Amino acid sequence: MKSIVSIGFIFLALSFCGLGERLKGVTGSGNSNSASNTGTAKTGDASVEKPTLSGAAQEIQNNSTETKWEEQGISWKLPAGWPKMTANKDSLNYGSPAKGFLIASISVMPDSFPADISINATYDSALEQLKQGNYERVRWLEIDGVKGVEFAEALKEKDGIRRHQWIAFRKYQGQNQQLNIMLSTNGENFEKQKDTFTAIMYSMKIPKG
Repeated sequence: MKSIVSIGFIFLALSFCGLGERLKGVTGSGNSNSASNTGTAKTGDASVEKPTLSGAAQEIQNNSTETKWEEQGISWKLPAGWPKMTANKDSLNYGSPAKGFLIASISVMPDSFPADISINATYDSALEQLKQGNYERVRWLEIDGVKGVEFAEALKEKDGIRRHQWIAFRKYQGQNQQLNIMLSTNGENFEKQKDTFTAIMYSMKIPKG
């Protein structure tokens, strides 16, 4: 049952952005000029921020234990009560319904995949969700030297899953990888877990090269 829950969360995490149409012109054409004519290839005027922790979040992080995703070299500091559910080369899931879930996934892209265009399309899509009231914040955020897009879902009218998410790209062991990192819980528990979620997300160490 736990594996089914994990797969469901990962599917939601990967499907929510609706980037297929935005990247169709990039990935579906053999024209070498298609990348330069599709999406936005620059960050623009938006600044790239670095993580900061509240006092409560810093205390949580200080009292947490480093947990490493051996297959990918990425690590987080997890508080007590965040057990391992699944971990393999492509995905990882720690947590419980009472605490929340850390869900990480890796998508390996071709070397020719336009990562800059893709991540800017993710940012633009997230901004649109912010305008529509579906997200409560969106920003460029650099974690351990990797620039990505961070966003958090707003409270829905009907209680459901809320997510704090970060998407980025890295070069690792010769691969062009998309990183999709998410912390989630039900809507009524999300506010209580905000400091815990930021403590976990911002503790992330990401090997490159």
